[in-house]
Amino acid sequence: MAGESVYPNLNPYLIGHDEELNLFLSAFNGGALHHGWLITGDEGIGKATLAYKIARFLLSAEDGKTYASLDVPADSAVFAQVAQKSHPDFKVLERDFTETDKKKLIKAIKDGTDSGEEMRQGLKRSAVIKVEDVRDVVAFLSKKSFNDNWRVVIVDSADDLNTSSANALLKILEEPPLKSILLLISHNPGKLLPTIRSRCAKLALKPLKEGEVASLLRRYKSELKEADVQGLAKIAAGSIGRALKYAENDALAMYENIKKICYGGAKGDGQLLLDLAADVAADEDCWDLFAELICRFARDNLADAAHPREMYEAYEQALKILDETVRLNMDKKQAVLQILIKFGSVF
Repeated sequence: MAGESVYPNLNPYLIGHDEELNLFLSAFNGGALHHGWLITGDEGIGKATLAYKIARFLLSAEDGKTYASLDVPADSAVFAQVAQKSHPDFKVLERDFTETDKKKLIKAIKDGTDSGEEMRQGLKRSAVIKVEDVRDVVAFLSKKSFNDNWRVVIVDSADDLNTSSANALLKILEEPPLKSILLLISHNPGKLLPTIRSRCAKLALKPLKEGEVASLLRRYKSELKEADVQGLAKIAAGSIGRALKYAENDALAMYENIKKICYGGAKGDGQLLLDLAADVAADEDCWDLFAELICRFARDNLADAAHPREMYEAYEQALKILDETVRLNMDKKQAVLQILIKFGSVF
């Protein structure tokens, strides 16, 4: 991938969330830091990047000193330690690797072939954060901090906690050790235990503006043509993570084909319709991408539709077909055809 790193632990750059940055900084400067912070918002808008930024700041900040920003130099020792997740007062609570892939990672480290974050992204993880992993955090927080510093735990993400691990984490939030802060990342806070939500201060991140997504795309994917930057920023719904995924998956081409078919009438370009349906049905990732983009198409056209009621009905029917196709293992090609023909009938 061209441009700078987008991995949150390696990325010092964050835009679009100044209000939340200033809220946390004001709490620190005022000596009123809460022990738990719930960082919420859509996937891919910078929640983890913000959490790592806060962690680096706390692990390098001096007590009693007033700061103007949370920035920490990228060439500092603290930045490197947090990036490598090796700082003695820092821990990340996340889904562990499966036993098979954990062995692969250990072997790569021993052999000197560990390629870092990129390799880890390709390894499989368990379905949930286990209670044993939370107990490791309890043990970590029970130890004396290095240099009487802050101890920071990032939970990425709290949505992955099961009942047992959520209750174990709740106990930490109820009786937090001195100078310890938990940063909980959540894409869907409504599903968290109400008691976890109530014991955390909130940093609710908003979707990025279209221009901010475009700016980040230029930074992280410098090889993109400007027309693609603008197109991706438009369909990414305020998420740089989604925009980057779309850039890798050729989502713009699929979105343009969806528009051609639907704007062309009930069946649009017949061959294009059949080809797209076949492609989507043949690949799971392609199906997931189509499901996202057809919903994006509906939302983009709902307000401007000449017949908003018909457009909304087509959108509702599309959601129903998408759900039933996966849940009942129905024919995906037929599902795509039904959805696109229904949208085409609106125009």
